[in-house]
Amino acid sequence: MQSFKDNAGRQWSVEINVAALKRVRGLTGTDLMQVIEGTLIEKLIRDPVLLCDVVYAICKPEADTRTPPVSDEEFGRAMAGDAIEAATTAVLEELVGFCPSPRDRANLGRVLQAMKKVMERARDLVEKKLDGGELDRLTDRLLETAGASSISAPEPSASTRDP
Repeated sequence: MQSFKDNAGRQWSVEINVAALKRVRGLTGTDLMQVIEGTLIEKLIRDPVLLCDVVYAICKPEADTRTPPVSDEEFGRAMAGDAIEAATTAVLEELVGFCPSPRDRANLGRVLQAMKKVMERARDLVEKKLDGGELDRLTDRLLETAGASSISAPEPSASTRDP
């Protein structure tokens, strides 16, 4: 079982089993077993709203037993930044562990590792470009272009010309 902490400081348990799969499918329309086909991981990573809906559906029994119960709206308010990344990791790792086939578990684990590497490389590339001044050069070019176009006044339109 994986866990994560939301931005309100609440610890949540993420446990994937058949009951959780059915609950997620019923509440969100998302089939978590699409993860084996390779289509779901990217959707969850790119869509934080879908991810939080899925995580809330997984954690709903726990949310309902809290005092006071945590609604999906309250849950969503406490999900941003590091909490989303931690929840994503917890869900994906639980899905790997849930896969019935040892081969599927191994393959999905490899896919997850490869995806993490790609994301880290992309982040490194962005940081390198920012640190190398590429953003500053682009900004300078855009400002020069905008400055040059604002120097020459546009031709008056037919509707504003004097008769």
